[in-house]
Amino acid sequence: MGILKLAEDRPTPKSVYNWRVYALAAIASCGSNMIGYTSAFIGTTITLTSFKNEFGLNELSSAERDLISENIVSLFIAGAFFGALLTYGLSHFTGRKWCLAVAAAIFITGAGLQLGANSARGLGILYAGRVLSGLGTGVASNIIPIYLSELAPPAIRGRLVGLYELGWQVGGMVGFWINYGVEQHMPQDHEQWTIPFAIQIAPAGMLFAGALWIKESPRWLFLKDRRCEAMENLCWIRQLNADDIYITEEVAAIDQALEYQKTTIGFGFWKPFQALSTRKNVMWRLFLGCMLFFWQNGSGINAINYYSPTIFTSIGVDSDTVNVMTGIFGVIKAVTTFVWLLFLVDQVGRRNLLLGGAITGSICMWIIGAYICVVKPEDNPSSSLNGGGIAAIFFFYLWTAVYTPTWNGTPWVINSEFFDPNFRSLAQAATTASNWLFNFLISRFTEQMFEKMHYGVYFFFAALSVLAFFFAFFLIPETSGIPLEKVDCLFKCKPVWRANKILKEQLKEEEEQFRYDIKGTSYHEENTYHEENTDEPQKEELA
Repeated sequence: MGILKLAEDRPTPKSVYNWRVYALAAIASCGSNMIGYTSAFIGTTITLTSFKNEFGLNELSSAERDLISENIVSLFIAGAFFGALLTYGLSHFTGRKWCLAVAAAIFITGAGLQLGANSARGLGILYAGRVLSGLGTGVASNIIPIYLSELAPPAIRGRLVGLYELGWQVGGMVGFWINYGVEQHMPQDHEQWTIPFAIQIAPAGMLFAGALWIKESPRWLFLKDRRCEAMENLCWIRQLNADDIYITEEVAAIDQALEYQKTTIGFGFWKPFQALSTRKNVMWRLFLGCMLFFWQNGSGINAINYYSPTIFTSIGVDSDTVNVMTGIFGVIKAVTTFVWLLFLVDQVGRRNLLLGGAITGSICMWIIGAYICVVKPEDNPSSSLNGGGIAAIFFFYLWTAVYTPTWNGTPWVINSEFFDPNFRSLAQAATTASNWLFNFLISRFTEQMFEKMHYGVYFFFAALSVLAFFFAFFLIPETSGIPLEKVDCLFKCKPVWRANKILKEQLKEEEEQFRYDIKGTSYHEENTYHEENTDEPQKEELA
């Protein structure tokens, strides 16, 4: 099996893997571009001398500056938390397509407010803008994985949902280097710090324009009993006719899932809430999905995203080189994310990536922490890095190269697959909100952790990575190649580490039986037709 070979759940026409499905995914992923950019640029922009001079931060104490930095970052994340929760109702009534348009519109409004901040108006309008852009981010981060997973064929679902993560990392890389460019080539005035704020409008504008063109999710349309439009969109996305066997099977699976939902839960807005209390297996999956984001943030990745200058300074990098090192960090994340979605997520599998990333990432963090513990670079500044410092930088970048294609994006893919259509929107809202909640806690206290714990922060993240390995090994099944309508069956297969293989064997047997039944019916109809049309001539001949 080649590295680009697709693990298909059933025979799939080549036309299913067409430009349309990738184009829809790319447009939706403009939303993750805006999330990645706004998450990455802010940490460095607020350290620019022009920004500090504008708002008088140089006149404040170190503790007061840290508090303002944490407020600017954490208010955005708080907005994202509530945006993720509100998306359930928004998507239930308006659909996936218009959720994306609303997310972009709210984000653009917030970004515009941020550009209105200056020394006369103060930071209040910037805070308000950060909350609004956070709301738009929360909606986008919730709905994009749902939309991508619902339109994707099973064999490339991880790859398409991975475009969400790739867009995030490309946006982050641009954010890091934009800051480097304005710092190196622009005077330290008002325009220097407003340019990074203004650029965040670009990906949001692309998402808003694209949302007017993309197709609504066929699965959502089936849920709303808009079958004609659903069939039209599904056939357009798959580039197949409505009578194709692949379309017939896919629609049959969707109808079966909807019929099950109708008889067990219902289609009302509050029905999933009522049913959740009686479905312990779904509550367990919801717990697992939320915990995946806990361990993701426990890796330290978002602490580094928001406060990368602090991280590099703690290792011993001088202030003139910090932005270059941060930019390289962004490049490595973008490149390894591309490798992840193209070669790893559907070939290696989600579970294996989590296990490998946890162990390797933990080792790197232990080494970095040990270097800082022994050398204490903050207390012993040097004009250049020694051999130990270079080794620490190497292991930091190695950690980035390993953790980005494992725990950084894989939890998003798994959570987009964990839940059957009955609970998908509600579960996605809950798990995405949990991500922003853990993200908020990390962003709110990272500066204080480094102030109090020093090298202990790296040991803290390393220990959490070890625990994340055992969590993934014993509790997380492999979801790759499993149709969304069959994920519920995945959690009935034991043990967890063999569940994927067991279910695929069962699905293969069901597929063979289904095709046998179809052929048998066709054969019976053909012979019945032949007998009915040859009966009369035989009688005439006998007469």
